[in-house]
Amino acid sequence: LRQSLAAKDVLIATGSKVAVIPGVELDYDKVSTSTEALSWPAVPKHLVVIGAGVIGLELGSVWARLGAKVTVLEYMPAMLPSMDKDIGQTARKLFERQGLVFNFGVKVTSAVPGGPEGAQVRYQDGDGNEHGIDCDRVLVAVGRKPMTDGLGLDSIGVTPDRRGFIEVDEHYRTKVGGVWAIGDVIPGPMLAHLAEHEGVAAVETIAGTPGHVNYDAIPNVIYTHPEIASLGKSTAEL
Repeated sequence: LRQSLAAKDVLIATGSKVAVIPGVELDYDKVSTSTEALSWPAVPKHLVVIGAGVIGLELGSVWARLGAKVTVLEYMPAMLPSMDKDIGQTARKLFERQGLVFNFGVKVTSAVPGGPEGAQVRYQDGDGNEHGIDCDRVLVAVGRKPMTDGLGLDSIGVTPDRRGFIEVDEHYRTKVGGVWAIGDVIPGPMLAHLAEHEGVAAVETIAGTPGHVNYDAIPNVIYTHPEIASLGKSTAEL
């Protein structure tokens, strides 16, 4: 059922979706996203996690504590680059004690269902050498991307950038009058509680009382065991 609505102001808050890298074939079973990983019927024997970001660490550590062998493949040279270096190093030691095996500075070239165990992953190390892993589950956790495709934004003059983000000013206005955007569709941290604050600030501005979000006071929490949290700037940012 299609409906047409007319309004003086429109707020775009369509959120984000799972990002996928070339060579990864999602079947949402053997090669899955975080959504499916929450409802697997049994503990994997060997889980390969692609991405050592927040989602990869949270779910990878959960399945490791439940008894799975967990191998984490990460393109960057270290985990949690947005936090202090000491936090990332300490977190790595804690996760390794829980049984997680990390491979940093590697490039995943393929992840497909099939093979003797159920799924196969291939990657290149920093020297360009090819490696392969047979496992029974793959979790793709390489981040998320804004859900702005298919909205017809170009037709009204709102053109997302090459990554799909919508540019806004400090009050969440786009370059088109009456069109606003907040949350995961604009550049910045993809955090649910941050999107909530941005939504309130945008609506306050629309109502004539400009709102404000203090981005230096937005908490960032990683729900691992132990939990990791940060607030404000890191040492490197000061």
